[in-house]
Amino acid sequence: MQRYDQRVRAFVEVRGGEGDWELAGERFAAHGWPVRDSAPAGEGPLGDAIEARPDSRVYEIEVRLPGIAKGADLGAARRVAKALRAARVEGYVRRAEVLYRDRERPSYWRAVDTSARPRPAGWAQAHTWYRVRLGLGLADREALLHAESGQALRLARAGRGAEASLTGVRPLDGRWRHPAGRLPEELLERRLWVFFLWALAAAGTLPFLAGRTGWPRAFWLVASGVCVVGALRAGARLSSPRRLGDVVLAILVLVFFALVVTGRLGGEPVGRAHVAFAAVVVLVVVGLAMLVRQWSWGEWVAWAVPLAATLAVSTLVAAGSVLHALYALGFGLAPGDLDVPPIWKALAAVKLLTLMSLALALPALWGLARHRHHSYAAPGESFNFLLWPFMLLLTLAALTALVLDTAEDAVARTTKAAGQGAAPPPFFGVQPDWTCVRPVIPAAGLPGEGPPLDPARPYLSFGVAGGNAVLWDAEAEEPVKVPASKVRLVPAERADQVCRGV
Repeated sequence: MQRYDQRVRAFVEVRGGEGDWELAGERFAAHGWPVRDSAPAGEGPLGDAIEARPDSRVYEIEVRLPGIAKGADLGAARRVAKALRAARVEGYVRRAEVLYRDRERPSYWRAVDTSARPRPAGWAQAHTWYRVRLGLGLADREALLHAESGQALRLARAGRGAEASLTGVRPLDGRWRHPAGRLPEELLERRLWVFFLWALAAAGTLPFLAGRTGWPRAFWLVASGVCVVGALRAGARLSSPRRLGDVVLAILVLVFFALVVTGRLGGEPVGRAHVAFAAVVVLVVVGLAMLVRQWSWGEWVAWAVPLAATLAVSTLVAAGSVLHALYALGFGLAPGDLDVPPIWKALAAVKLLTLMSLALALPALWGLARHRHHSYAAPGESFNFLLWPFMLLLTLAALTALVLDTAEDAVARTTKAAGQGAAPPPFFGVQPDWTCVRPVIPAAGLPGEGPPLDPARPYLSFGVAGGNAVLWDAEAEEPVKVPASKVRLVPAERADQVCRGV
């Protein structure tokens, strides 16, 4: 069954005669939109609001669609218009209105047997024992009731006949005490999500305020203020009518999040990169959840799962060498000049896929947009064909630049360490080390690539690959490759030592 969140009653005028009317009805049924009523134009529930035409008929249908209630009427109108256009039927949604569900949240009650209740003249211990029996459920009958207090009692006594006066009810929760302040469970969960998102956003602006001056500080102050006001407003809406206690609770939550982010409760302060990453993760998770819940699994699983599995395996195998290849190119080496163990290739692939997974932010945005019935994400809107591919290209370009920057940063850190004579950092299994190169033949006759080998000073060694010792000349800033069978590689203690035994 198709999952839906909202029901929208739509009045659709279909023109073209009986053939088009029948085709429109088939389309409505195919989309799971029940036809509640139909009448010739000028009659029915809309009456003369629709001009009477012999080839026109008005259908009252119920459009079911996912997403929030706000804007659902416009989203339903677009879906109906798309379905009729696909069937080449002339039709117009003349009126659409959201059907809101019942918002009551009554208490649960249990019917009880009151035959053992002491009379008013009874002694106090009997009343106490009777209350204990009620609390332990020893007087319960086999009836569960869900209503307000007066109606619950009438429901419990219904059909009891002469025993009706001996039947009472006991509450299973405390909602009956303050029925006006209890929100429906679904609405309360939604408002809690909104409150915590505002609170997290307010705390997330604090790292961006640290060390800022001028207009950037003013910008983040305004952003922080907006988030705080949004959190307080959302916190005040956690009950109806609004209460001061909810605002106080919202303030305490805001203070707690601020102390955690700034490290006042122990631990390290949260950095800007962590906040940005957490924001992207929340966006991707929520957006994809909104998108996936609109899918029909029977249609997607048949081809999407095999395709995703094939792409995942092939991508993982191919991605293992991408970062290493970019790293080698930064030193003027070929990808095959680095002998990297398979485990490090796998870890490099995970790193690359983690960076590229940020592209999931695009379908996540699409899922959020469709959930809120935005026009540029509505099914069938022609603007999708311009907006989403363009955004996809921009996202892929940005992620490609991020991957290149990752390898370039590793190359820059290694060359900087080499220039300073320090130990260079590793890069996914590649560990450049200072090494003395001792030729086993006269150095003048040593074949190789790059600048002439100077055996008196250390080189950065990337290991042996393809029968060659892969070296890096820190002074010339060029790679050097010599046959491994004609040299001995001896680890050097430091970069400025003089290699002996030449």
